[in-house]
Parts: sequence; C-alpha cells; structure tokens
Amino acid sequence: MINFQPHKFLFSKKIDEFFSGVYKAYFFVIRFFKQVFLPPFHFGEIANQCYEIGVKSLPLITLTGFITGIVFTKQSRPSLAEFGATSWLPSLISIAIVRALAALVTALICAGKVGSSIGAELGSMNVSEQIEAMEVSAINPFKYLVTTRVLACTITIPILSLYCSFVALIGSYISVHTNEATSIVSFFNNGFSTITFLDVFSSIVKSIIYGFTIGMVGCYKGYNAAQGTLGVGRAANQAVVLAMFLVFVEEVTIVQITNWISYF
Repeated sequence: MINFQPHKFLFSKKIDEFFSGVYKAYFFVIRFFKQVFLPPFHFGEIANQCYEIGVKSLPLITLTGFITGIVFTKQSRPSLAEFGATSWLPSLISIAIVRALAALVTALICAGKVGSSIGAELGSMNVSEQIEAMEVSAINPFKYLVTTRVLACTITIPILSLYCSFVALIGSYISVHTNEATSIVSFFNNGFSTITFLDVFSSIVKSIIYGFTIGMVGCYKGYNAAQGTLGVGRAANQAVVLAMFLVFVEEVTIVQITNWISYF
C-alpha cells in the first residue's frame, strides 16, 4: 500500500518553484547587465521614465518626508529633555535622517508606488501580447521596457532620497523652532557639524542599490506575469512585497558594512 503524503509533495513543489524563480531572476539580472551597455540607447524613454518615477512621486515624498521630520523630532524631544540635552536635537535628527530614515522612507514609498506601477504596466503588456508584438516589429522589448525603467529607478531614487532628507530637516526645524525658537542657521550648523562624508556617501550608495532593486523586481515580476488579469494583479502585489523585503535586507547589510568601515 502506497503511503501518499500530499503535504510533503506540496512542500517539495514549493522548494522547486523557489529555486526555479531564483534561477530565472539571476539570468534576468545578467541579461540586464548585458543589454545596458549595448546600443541602441533609448535616452528619450529613460528621461520619460525618470519623469514618471521622480516628478510624479514628489508630492508623496514631500508630504512623507515633512511629516517624518516633525514626528521624529517630537518623539525624540521628551527623552532628551529628561537629561537637559534638547540642544542636541538638531544633531540627533540630522544623523538619523541622513544616515537611515530618508533613504529608507523614500525606498519604501517608491517600492509601493513605483514597483507596483511597473509590475502592473509590464504585466498587462505581457498578458495582452504587446511584448511579443514588439519582437515582431524588430524592437528589443527587454532593452526598451526593462533597461530603461531600471536605469530610471537607479538614477531617480537617490535624487528623491536627498530631497526627502532636505524636506525632513525642514519639518524638524519647524518643530524645534516652535519649542526652542532656534534660528535656521543655528539649526543647520549644529545638524551638519555631526554629519560625516561617510554618512552622506553611504546614504547615496544605499539609495542607488534600493533604486536598482525596486526597478529590477518590478520589471521581473511584470515581464514574467501570466494568467491574464489575475496574473497582472499578482505581479504588482509580489513586486511591492519582494521589493520591500529586499530593501530591508539590504538596509541591514549596508548598515553593518558601514559600521565596520567606521571602525577603521
């Protein structure tokens, strides 16, 4: 008598699907690096995607960054006030925002907004056979659709991160000025006095990596979407979840590497 255990079969199937997905994603990334240095270079489409990703994300980044600066300042003030160290608020807020908060907040917002948009757009093009039609028209769909969007994310998200840092510091200054009547010159002098080149450099590097990850995940999920409109929705959802997960993994890794470097 055969002892059939369906749960073990399903578990084995999930394992096979996971490693198969990793294999496909690896070659998808390798294909990007092969295509990105080959002509034609669609600079017009890259500029268009930078506009779609960057300019159209500015209102949400502005609002989120401003609120982040105000809330973090209000949360930090009581703890510092217990030790009579509220004068350290500008330095504390500047370090937190420049080192971690701005890049991470920007990446999470873009993972939700941009990642889902790219996944849904490419997914709908795939299930409606528009990608196959581009191949018939002698256009390289991977070069035109994937490479341009990944490059646009990699270029735009670091710029949005720097902008988010600025807006968050403005929000923090308003909160500090309301309570301590600190001048804006004094606030930024105290804030930037504790920020090092390594802080700014690591923030920019993190944003570049986050942008590449968000663009690549969104394109991969959308480019390989299947099963009609259901697959489009699934691709958009998976793009957001996977991009956010990878952003947190990269955040932990980069922070650890930065700490090692700062010891030397």
